[in-house]
Formats: sequence, structure tokens, C-alpha cells
Amino acid sequence: MTTKLPSQKGLVIWLLGLSGAGKTTIAALLEQKLSLDGYYSIRLDGDALRETVNKGLGFSADERAENIRRTAEMAALLTANNAITICSLITPLNAHRDIVRNILGQSYFEVFVDCPLEVCAERDVKGLYQQAFKKQITNFTGIGSSFEAPTEPWLTLQADKTTAQECTNKLYQAILPYISVPQTVPGIQSPDFAEKAYYIQTLRR
Repeated sequence: MTTKLPSQKGLVIWLLGLSGAGKTTIAALLEQKLSLDGYYSIRLDGDALRETVNKGLGFSADERAENIRRTAEMAALLTANNAITICSLITPLNAHRDIVRNILGQSYFEVFVDCPLEVCAERDVKGLYQQAFKKQITNFTGIGSSFEAPTEPWLTLQADKTTAQECTNKLYQAILPYISVPQTVPGIQSPDFAEKAYYIQTLRR
């Protein structure tokens, strides 16, 4: 059996934007596309991390910053091992992005998933906007808490004007020059999901 062995340079694709903009969907589609083309990638999702390694952190200014810092540190470890790391977190403030940039340096690729608040609220996939408008939850980004549009993102995806798949295709084509072409090696398989999950488990210990 002949499969692809990743031969690549690690980097971090940091998807940021309002809740409901499409960050998680694009991240999942990108991970799938990279895997199909033989690249080793792993995804760090903000919601999933808040249920695991970042459990216990709230939504105060300091706790948001700590949530982002921890995620960036995990991404740095993965990238040091040549993983293409896809992070999807709201990352609302420029100060938060500076934290990430200082940790990741040149491996940080900031991608703004741009979608107007009213469109995100209309989608309301998780029902959070309705709760925020009714003041049932506080400090919700874009309503009770600020979101600053990034000043100089590496790439902007217009998620209200193009589909998630189109956004993914644009992002994939943009990162290709920064990762090497996979080599074909007989009898060697790419790391599967179970191996990735085990690696994340070790980070939690």
C-alpha cells in the first residue's frame, strides 16, 4: 500500500471572528482537505478547549486573555513538531492577537473570518445571540463585550458573501506556498485521528 507521508513546515492558521461567523466549519473543512492531500494537521477549537484544558476559565478580560495564551502555547508545541495547526477562537481584541503573535512569531497566520454581527445573530447556531439580546448571558462578544476588527490580518474571508467551502478553498490556496509538497513513500501512512487525539491527551496531563 502506498500513502503520503507529510513533508511540511509547521505553521499556525489562527481563525478569528465573531461567534457564528463560520470559524469552526472552515477549520474542519480545511483539516479535511489537508488530510486528503497528505498533510498532517490538527485542530484546536475554542469551544472544545474550554471544555477540556481551559475548563474553569470564564469570560472576564483576564480569563479571555489566558484562554488565548494557553491555546497559543499548545499551538507552538504542535508547530515545533511540524504540525499544521488550525486554531478557531473569537480572539476579540488586538491585545489578544498580540499575545498570540508574541508566542508564535513568524509561524502565526492570522485569518479574519469576517461576517457582520447581524448575519451572525440571524444564524445563531448555538442560540447564544438570542440569550445575549435578552441579557440572559453577559459579556457576549459583539453585544456585551467588544470585538475589534483586526487591522492587518494575513487573510480575510468574507463569510457572509461566500460559502464555507469557498472560504476554505481560498484559504487552502493561500497557505500552499508556505507548506511543502507531500512525498509518496511505500508502506508509510499519515498519522490518523487516534494518534492526534492521543497527542492532545498528553498535553492535558
